[in-house]
Amino acid sequence: MRYFWYRKGLRLSIPKVSIRQVKAARELLGWSQKALAHHSGLSEATIKRLEARDGALGGREESRFGVVGSLRDAGIDFIAENGGGPGVRLRKRLG
Repeated sequence: MRYFWYRKGLRLSIPKVSIRQVKAARELLGWSQKALAHHSGLSEATIKRLEARDGALGGREESRFGVVGSLRDAGIDFIAENGGGPGVRLRKRLG
């Protein structure tokens, strides 16, 4: 699945997300790097490269959109730094 909603010139905002949040989100979902690559439309090598660093999620803007968007679509909420530290949580499923 590739995220085609990213368009150059269109200003969409994504939250500031850290690599640790991405890894924690994958763990909550039980996803491997290969699964995240599949759901985000990126290569497994790109996911490995992004996760090899620490700090903020880097890479190209469309790569960040793919990673964050696919995790959000799977039910992940990214929690901003609010004095207690950034984090992630899995949304409750409705129904």
